[in-house]
Amino acid sequence: MTEALWYLGRGSGVVSLVLLSIVVALGIGARSGRTAFGLPRFAVNMLHRNAALLAVALLVGHVVSLWFDPYAQLRFFDLVVPFAGEYRPFWLGLGTLAFDLVLALIATSLLRHRLGVRGWRLVHWLAYLCWPISLLHGWQTGTDAASWWLRTVLVLSTALVLAAVAWRVTPSFARFPARAPRRVRTPQEVR
Repeated sequence: MTEALWYLGRGSGVVSLVLLSIVVALGIGARSGRTAFGLPRFAVNMLHRNAALLAVALLVGHVVSLWFDPYAQLRFFDLVVPFAGEYRPFWLGLGTLAFDLVLALIATSLLRHRLGVRGWRLVHWLAYLCWPISLLHGWQTGTDAASWWLRTVLVLSTALVLAAVAWRVTPSFARFPARAPRRVRTPQEVR
């Protein structure tokens, strides 16, 4: 059972980070007026939202499985208070900080109708901060931190987000889609 918890904790953390990278890239892409991957804008937004939900579910699996794993020996305090853990306190603290940011994102998303769009968007910018913090946590924490396969996953995740950011800062990135001008129909076209 302990070994299963350990593998679940590691695997769910890695997949959650990959999904978070996809969520950030899709979030950047959703701000464009262009279609991404041949999908209409609403589909990109749905994919962004669903990938975020799956990333959060896997993140919760990551945290809970490592909390119950006797090898990790994490206390509840370590899971909610950054930089208080005994094992690699800085790097584990980055993971805790990212988890706290995700909790803030979830809470504000659930209260979005009460916060208003501006308040929600302001807090939602934390997602951009959450991604590099999570990446650094994954880069330096755990038994797989120095493995080639994890480094490859982290490099590819970084490349994806950097490509999205590079696209975002180009002049060709249309922040708000231009609407086609309405054409007034002639009386002959109406008949």
